[in-house]
Amino acid sequence: MSVDIRPVGDRALLIDLGDLDRVLALHDELSAHPGPGQLEVLAAATTVLVRADTPASARALAEHVRGLDLEHAADRDDTLVDIEVCYDGEDLDAVAELTSMSRDGVIAAHTGQLWTAAFGGFAPGFAYCVGENHLLDVARRPSPRTAVPAGAVGLAGEFSAAYPRTTPGGWQLIGRTAAPLWDAARPSPALVVPGNRVRYVAVREAATVVDPEPVTAAAAPEAGGLVVVATGMQSLLTDLGRPGHADLGVAESGAMDRGSARLANAVAGNPPGAAVIENLAGGLVVRAAGHRTVAVAGARVPLRVDPPEGADRPPWIPERNSPILLDDGDTLTLGAPTAGLRSYLAVRGGFEAPLVLSSASTDVMSSLGPAPLAAGDLLAVGVPVWNAAGSPGAQVTPLPEGHARIRLRPGPRDDWFDAGALDSLTSQEWVISNESNRIGLRLEGEPLRRRRQGELASEPTVAGAVQVPTGGLPVVFMRDHPVTGGYPVIGVVEPADLDVLAQLPPESTIRFSLM
Repeated sequence: MSVDIRPVGDRALLIDLGDLDRVLALHDELSAHPGPGQLEVLAAATTVLVRADTPASARALAEHVRGLDLEHAADRDDTLVDIEVCYDGEDLDAVAELTSMSRDGVIAAHTGQLWTAAFGGFAPGFAYCVGENHLLDVARRPSPRTAVPAGAVGLAGEFSAAYPRTTPGGWQLIGRTAAPLWDAARPSPALVVPGNRVRYVAVREAATVVDPEPVTAAAAPEAGGLVVVATGMQSLLTDLGRPGHADLGVAESGAMDRGSARLANAVAGNPPGAAVIENLAGGLVVRAAGHRTVAVAGARVPLRVDPPEGADRPPWIPERNSPILLDDGDTLTLGAPTAGLRSYLAVRGGFEAPLVLSSASTDVMSSLGPAPLAAGDLLAVGVPVWNAAGSPGAQVTPLPEGHARIRLRPGPRDDWFDAGALDSLTSQEWVISNESNRIGLRLEGEPLRRRRQGELASEPTVAGAVQVPTGGLPVVFMRDHPVTGGYPVIGVVEPADLDVLAQLPPESTIRFSLM
């Protein structure tokens, strides 16, 4: 098969097929019959992203894809899903005008054809559905809404979709549904998955949908564990993430600094993927309910252990990256970092929390996983599975102190920029904006110039992708990034350097170097 295959970093491929039919054929084939070392496959409008476990697997996958016969691709899961819609959307009249129809004509066109879920993305449970005709092809709104309500049903281009939760969006809204589009408690959380056929059914009334409450990680009061006394700026439960669900619109998420999370667990005597607390900029205070062994890794923060009031023991200063033995009632305080930004607190046995898609990670963009920690939470602790603490299974990496050099692989869309863009990207010093977070790091500097203008059809992306909006200032996608994006990616950060970026506070500077 003759296709345009572009590397996305060293462990992913962007396969540009030019049209949706070929995209769906390749997506279905790789979903049914994964290639060597394939971790996941994600479709978009004209492209398919394939993630591999190693660089060698990525190269083997490229050859595998070239040899596929898409004329005999695998069958899709074409289950028919009915979605009841009350057609009272804010943009129904605008869509009627754009399509030269009446309101009733728009409703008849929407309900009078079967739609096929082509791919997921944007948000968990959001499915891009393609109709049988182009009667309702309409452009997005000139100005996106800052908040589209949960349950809204909209149109954009050739697609129709329903919003599982309140999110920003620029689609033309024609109605609303009370259908349970996403339920993490179901074996298959998304109501509509790629391949399903969708039939919209007009109803007179639809219940108002509210965003689901985030699950709490707090344990029952009688349980032992660690009590959260203070959280600082932000404290989240996290682990190594939930890979493999991008098709449902779910990012991998997980610890921003993977190496430090693994180190904290190793020192505490846990497996690498046990749940830990990720604390932003210090200020976390926890009290032991029972005798606990904990460890702190990541940012260089001062630590202090205070015994309970009335105890005949003085406060003491423990060390980072070493086991810390807390007696019942002892309080551990993490101070403000003198280097780095994020600290990781592990407890022997790991924190127990409700799992969403096999992970306890809090995803701040999609609100999946446990709610951010709050003062008063009692966090349950699991049963230790290893016999010894204090033997690190990961290395302590040097913390960046206000500046770092970040390695970058060009592509997959560096051809959208002028000849000097990569030189500009690597020659200047970029400042990390105060608007940066777990979703992405916004960079300030001299804007990059494009060679090609216009819109890029939304396509899959990865953590570490350096996306460049029309204004020219790069954004580095971090762990909670959207799984698809509509701006060209000029390069992808080396995976190990994402840990470095996670430890750089706002106003720090970085320089990129090409690999």
